[in-house]
Amino acid sequence: QLQFVESGGGLVQPGGSLRLSCVVSGVTRELGAVGWFRQAPGKEREGVSCISSTGMNTHYVDSVNGRFTISRDDAKDTVYLQMDDLKREDAGIYYCTAVLDCLHPVPPSLARSTDWGQGTQVTISS
Repeated sequence: QLQFVESGGGLVQPGGSLRLSCVVSGVTRELGAVGWFRQAPGKEREGVSCISSTGMNTHYVDSVNGRFTISRDDAKDTVYLQMDDLKREDAGIYYCTAVLDCLHPVPPSLARSTDWGQGTQVTISS
């Protein structure tokens, strides 16, 4: 079983940047593709980005394409989400989890488990 711990969220002004980290523990050799998801108050969880098991294939939801960059360091069992030029609509709780495959537009239905972690809060405010 895999466990995911997200960190790196915080309060940032519009146009600012944050780097989220997702540390994975458990049977990490079975990790495979990983996705980042977010949920804003009153809204459904949505996919943001995903990365394949090799790191060679990535996808982003259209609203963040060109501003966010996903990467992984398997030696550290960590997946990152670099978020630049943040907008107010990027606010929410961000989660990471293993996904069945890395596909656009990263639907939450791809999550291998519905046992979401605590997530990390991203707040955008001037």
